Formats: sequence, C-alpha cells, structure tokens
Amino acid sequence: MAAEEDILLHYEDRYDEDVRLSSSGLGQLELIRTQILLQRYLPPPPASVLDVGGGPGVYAYWLDAAGYEVDLIDIVPRHIRQATERGVRATLGDARELPLPDRTRDAVLLLGPLYHLQEPHDRLQVVGEAIRVAKPGAPVFAAAISRFAPAIDGLDSGFFDDPAFAGLLEGVTATGRHHNPTGNPDYFTTSFFHLPDELEREMQDAGLADVEVLAIEGIGWAASDLDERMARIEDQQKLLQLLKQLEREPSILGASPHLLGVGLTPK
Repeated sequence: MAAEEDILLHYEDRYDEDVRLSSSGLGQLELIRTQILLQRYLPPPPASVLDVGGGPGVYAYWLDAAGYEVDLIDIVPRHIRQATERGVRATLGDARELPLPDRTRDAVLLLGPLYHLQEPHDRLQVVGEAIRVAKPGAPVFAAAISRFAPAIDGLDSGFFDDPAFAGLLEGVTATGRHHNPTGNPDYFTTSFFHLPDELEREMQDAGLADVEVLAIEGIGWAASDLDERMARIEDQQKLLQLLKQLEREPSILGASPHLLGVGLTPK
C-alpha cells in the first residue's frame, strides 16, 4: 500500500483524531502545552494564521475563538468535515503545494505534516511552502514526533510485549521511518520520527531563521498519576511550570513525545 493511501485509511477509517487530545491526561497535556507555546510566539489577534495539516480543527477553532483569522488545510476528507462542523474555514489540500498566494499570512502552523512524510525533500518542500505563503518575519511552527516516542509508548502501554510491535521499533530507532503492516491503529500509520537536532536542521535548511526546538509534553508522561494530575488545576500548574523549565534542556529533548520547532521567515 502506498504511504498516502495508508495515512488516509488510518485517519478516515481506523482512528478518530478528533478525540485524541481530550481522551487522556497525556493528550490534554499535549494540547495545553502546544497552546502555551503558540501563544508565546504568535503575533496578537486578529493576525491571519494558516493551519496546515490541522486535522479536525482543534487548534484552528481555539485560535478563531481568540480572535485570529484562521484557515485550515488538510489532506484527509474526514478532517475537513469535522473542522467545518466546528465552524472552521477548512479546505482539502496538500501541504507540499499550498493553494495560496505568496506572503499573505502572519503565521503558519505545521502541526502534523512533517511526521507523515518520510522523505527529507518532501519535508523541506512543506516548510518551504510555509515560508512562501508567510509574510516576512512571520513565525512558522513545525511539530514533530520524537524518534524515541514509540519506544516510550510501547513500554508504557504494554505494546512492547507484542512481538509485532517490538519488531517495528527496530527500524524506527535506526532510521526514524515507521511502517505498520499489522493494521492495528494503536501502532500508528506511515510516519517519520525526528531527532531534535534533525528537526532544527531541516527547518534551517528550508530557510527559517532563529530556529528553536522545544519539548511539548517533555517528561510529563512519566507522572504515574498524570490523568488525575491534569484534572487538578493546582497540580496541573505545577507540572506545567516544571515542563517550561525543562523545555530547552538538550539532554532530555528526545524524551518528549512531541517536539515543536519555531522559526522566523526571512525578512
């Protein structure tokens, strides 16, 4: 099966991305930390934001409610329907060829495309397209899944005891390339998992300046009571403060399930 077909099948039929960020404490942590980081670097509303690969529109809806002018583009028809139901302006499209004019957006989000493109030239093309449609000096945000996230998740969830899953890890750890011939949606779909410095380098090679790579969830996954902690505001705030302190620490960046690269377009 071709990579794009596998990805479409995963999101159309096997897995509902719409509930991922609300179904567990770890998902909620990813959502809140991503929102915190976006707020830190985004220009104030009513700036125009393009959400490329924005899925069912969770972040686009949040930004729209905050007063931003938001448009979403995604390759999965189901995501377009879900985003539209939220009231988000959503268009079917490919991150590698955006149907937009040059230099028209105040910020661009790439919170999904890079970890579904296994070839470096495709990832560079995606970031290049974001640079093309963004205004000079605008921030571009690129999310990645850590190279070590499958191993961490496998041990935490018990998937590692399945020989099929353990076999998948061997190639991922060595190359970052992930294929899932099992059809089990819990084992994800065709994807690429970055090393932190790899994400930084790719964003720089595409032409972004002042690139930073930050941990999103950081080591928050290690909290044995994460679901309960995220439900208690005081404990949640303590955890968020800790993760902010550690978000740039190079020795543990790869331990974060998700990474966020932020860079500025050339002026």
